[in-house]
Amino acid sequence: MPPMLTLIKNVAVLTLDPAGTLLPDTNLILDGSLIESIGDVPPGLQPEVVINGYNHLAVPGFFNAHCHAPMTFERGWAEDLPLDRWFNERIWVAESALTSDDVYWGAALAACEMIRGGTVAFNDHYFYMDRVAEVVEQSGLKAALTWCQFGLGPEKEVGADLPGALAFVDRWQGGAGGRIRTVLGPHSPYVCPPAFLREISALAREHRLSLHIHLAESPAQVANSLAAHGLTPAALLAACGVFDVPCVAAHALYLTPEDIALLTAHNVSVAHCPATYMKLAMGVNDLRPLLAAGLNVALGTDGPGSNNDMDMQSAVRLAALLQKHHTGDAETLAGDLPLRLATANGARAMGFADSGVLAPGRPADLVLFDLDRPHLYPRHNLVANLVYAAKTSDVTHVFVDGRLLYANGELLTLDEAKIKAEADRHAKHMVSQSLRIVREYKA
Repeated sequence: MPPMLTLIKNVAVLTLDPAGTLLPDTNLILDGSLIESIGDVPPGLQPEVVINGYNHLAVPGFFNAHCHAPMTFERGWAEDLPLDRWFNERIWVAESALTSDDVYWGAALAACEMIRGGTVAFNDHYFYMDRVAEVVEQSGLKAALTWCQFGLGPEKEVGADLPGALAFVDRWQGGAGGRIRTVLGPHSPYVCPPAFLREISALAREHRLSLHIHLAESPAQVANSLAAHGLTPAALLAACGVFDVPCVAAHALYLTPEDIALLTAHNVSVAHCPATYMKLAMGVNDLRPLLAAGLNVALGTDGPGSNNDMDMQSAVRLAALLQKHHTGDAETLAGDLPLRLATANGARAMGFADSGVLAPGRPADLVLFDLDRPHLYPRHNLVANLVYAAKTSDVTHVFVDGRLLYANGELLTLDEAKIKAEADRHAKHMVSQSLRIVREYKA
């Protein structure tokens, strides 16, 4: 249904405002795409939709800051392999047979999973992004969409070369009623030649676009960059102008103190994807220096080909647990900080800076969690329960711009049964047809 006047009554609200306000029993009024008020219901209010929020918690929806959503079709296809073999033996082999229809159904399957799990927006970096844009338009989600480019010649690109990616950007910028942001996306400094990085950076400046890129995923990438260019990967990107526009750097695991200062000076956002780091044994960085420097650190799932799901609730819990384990400091990512990384910080990274906080006048991008579950009792600390105990199955309602996308187990904008059948069929056909490697991973 379209956005309308909605009353969510008798609900607990975790605003994630700067004070971390938690209102134990209040009312939320959504008017169109915005939050109208939090508190008492005005006399004479006649909402078109009324939801009983008793025993529920309203929170900002999750913003997945880095993913490859269509890669649901490679879920379980590339298991128990290190990064180089994961790319060369499975992922890029399977993707040699990739079609635009594969991308559509893979992204649609991801959209079903994301909505069910409380994600309201995703930052996607993949191919055939016009088909992903169709999914965004149909599903009601928000997204920043990046058509990945390698810069190795038109024959090496997938679905569109750089002019084609720019045409996609122009066609879909502000699409789906403003729910779509379009972004340029060089793959990485270890794949893209410096000349191409300079070219795409210049185009981003000219067209006032953001960039989305992978950065410093392994020690080998750093060592090889120093050997080839005399610069770390981060310094190379800065020298090529990549950071002269708003930029999301995915992973950024291996940074020097100078790199951190460089990213901070250029207001780069870092997307941290803990499940992938553990699954592919990539190692993990200490986020404390990044946060102390003022970097905008957000959370992502990465693609289901590397971490197997699109579960942002899991990313919140894993980020907190992995940082505590890695640093040996139980106070790392304390309190509601993991939730802020997954909401407001992700929204800021993706260009939806008004989202991520529940307050009057803010976009009505929010989720209701059912608190009446055994694993959410007792309620000594609702924030701790949400970070460490809540499950995606606890999500009962999802709103994006005030539009209800999911209610009590039912997807309201997508035909889930058809999507599951088509996605499964396309995935099996794609991997059966993959015959050639179109590129090779080298750090």
